[in-house]
Amino acid sequence: MAERARTATATDAAAAPPRRIRRGRGAVTLAEVAAGAGVAPITVSRAINNPASVSDALRHRIEQAVEALGYVPNRMAGALASARTRVIPVIVPSLANVVFVEVIEGIQETLEAEGYQMLLGSTGYDLATEAALATTLLGWAPPGMLVAGLRHEARTTALLRHAGIPIVEFMETGRAPIDMNVGLSHVRAGAAMAEHLLARGYRRIGFVGLRLHDDYRARQRYDGLRRHLAGRAAVILFDRAGAAGQVGGQQAGWDALPELLAIAPALDALFFANDEMAVGALLRARRDGIDIPGRIAIAGFNGLPIASLTTPALTTIVSPRKQIGREAAAMLLARIAGREPTTRRLDVGFTLAAGGST
Repeated sequence: MAERARTATATDAAAAPPRRIRRGRGAVTLAEVAAGAGVAPITVSRAINNPASVSDALRHRIEQAVEALGYVPNRMAGALASARTRVIPVIVPSLANVVFVEVIEGIQETLEAEGYQMLLGSTGYDLATEAALATTLLGWAPPGMLVAGLRHEARTTALLRHAGIPIVEFMETGRAPIDMNVGLSHVRAGAAMAEHLLARGYRRIGFVGLRLHDDYRARQRYDGLRRHLAGRAAVILFDRAGAAGQVGGQQAGWDALPELLAIAPALDALFFANDEMAVGALLRARRDGIDIPGRIAIAGFNGLPIASLTTPALTTIVSPRKQIGREAAAMLLARIAGREPTTRRLDVGFTLAAGGST
């Protein structure tokens, strides 16, 4: 009986997940995880780097050991063997702007489905910061990179062009991307809003942006608006000052509305660079008793969910932000896998959603 008791105890101990408490003080090793799971170290390595290569039951046992011991895989060890990591750098202008948050969600979902992780870098709309980020991130030998926008410093363009990896620039379309490109035409978006306002009878139109040197995609929308209205309506550009890296916000629209009406009282429509500014202007108009669209029409860009909740509902151009992220990531993954994507330049288009504000 004593022997049977000893056997049962040993079996139970082997089946139980390893405890977090260890005698050593260094980082948990792959060998320790293997011992805890009762498998060879190469099996643990396969389960971590290629989960589909092991059975569900075995993977679950190894995951238990990893969690219980607090093991953190040394990704650089695998990178040194292959000269590449499974981490994809993604450079965006802002992590606070909800527009980029939705794009990032699309990228993350697509990358993770193929076993890749995302490493985020934010430039604060500063091209010098973008150059520094690109230099640092390329030093980690990624298999590819995703970068917001087509405008970069010359050194960044040269660095990315000669990196020897697939590059996808996203958010806008252009004629000469570094490698691949997914986005929409902001010039055509501006022209579409111009045609909408013309059809509604507006002839004295203002475009309102914030730090348009930084927010150059908004400047492209203004260019599309101005060109389409040339000879048919008067257009005024209001490029308002803001803090570094700030290109919108409801407070900016709230503050702008009465000031712009005082500066140019003949205005009958305002096209804001983004929905947040337009919503701020709508809220200010409601507070001050300004009739929208009777006194002045208001329109925005992006198609944020709040656009349909304002009174009146905001007229806006809807950009398929999550789709942009998914398409950009899928295009990159195809190239990493050695496949040629269907196209290297994808225009996802946009939709003009007319609300009561115009």
